[in-house]
Amino acid sequence: MNDPTTVLVTGSDGFLGRHLVPYLAALGYRVIAASRTASDHQRENVVRVPLPDLSVPFNWQSLLRECHAIVHLAGIAHTFADDDLYDRVNHQATEALARAAFRGGMHLVFVSSIAAQSGSFSDRELTEDDPPRPDNAYGRSKLAAELAVRAAGVSFTILRPVVIYGEGEKGNFATVHRISRLPVPLPFGALKARRSVLSVQNFNSAVAIALTDPRARGETFIVSDPAPLSVPDVIARYRARLGRSPWLIPIPERYLELSLKAIGQGAIWQRIGCPLIARPGKLLAVGWKPS
Repeated sequence: MNDPTTVLVTGSDGFLGRHLVPYLAALGYRVIAASRTASDHQRENVVRVPLPDLSVPFNWQSLLRECHAIVHLAGIAHTFADDDLYDRVNHQATEALARAAFRGGMHLVFVSSIAAQSGSFSDRELTEDDPPRPDNAYGRSKLAAELAVRAAGVSFTILRPVVIYGEGEKGNFATVHRISRLPVPLPFGALKARRSVLSVQNFNSAVAIALTDPRARGETFIVSDPAPLSVPDVIARYRARLGRSPWLIPIPERYLELSLKAIGQGAIWQRIGCPLIARPGKLLAVGWKPS
């Protein structure tokens, strides 16, 4: 780019931000990386700035003065926050940002979550046309933020990524990979349910489409790798990268389900034994090319 577009990336110190900032900089963007964690690390095309506490109202305008576009990653997840904190950080702060971006004439890429659309499993394949049915405070706060972005009048693209894997991953993938590193057989060989997943590299390229393609404006997209995987698939692939055999024992699904529920871990069963397929057909239709 001869005249670099300046993009504000909020939450640049998080899992996604640590991958997205250098990716955008390598594409030629000038990136303003806003984070709560101070960093002395500098690189070409990246300016690091402090991000205020999103649980407290503040004026976004000072962060937006030099920006042409915004990628809003900052928020809270994977934490035991109450409904009010989720709402203040994930919803109300996003609403204030969307209004400020509208006043400044900027394009806002809001990174929501598949949790805004569905609970932790679904017996049918999800599409963007399905009525949203979040079932926890995190998902409800993300859906409320989506509605606020749409109502603000700002130019926007909303992304709903599924669970994301890559270096520094958190949540379900981090747990599965941690278990996979154990030098023991694992009792998941009979699990058949498939779930949509997303590599962080494909997430980055989806953001790039949202920033550049006019067909993405005013739209909401599910973001996932095209091929869903089962838990045995994930474990086998990870162990293969470690030079190990899958070493999976086919314990009957019903036994696993009853055992987990008996010890109060029914939520884990929903994430490993129940399907959640959300394909990226709409995003592929606007030219997204996942690796």
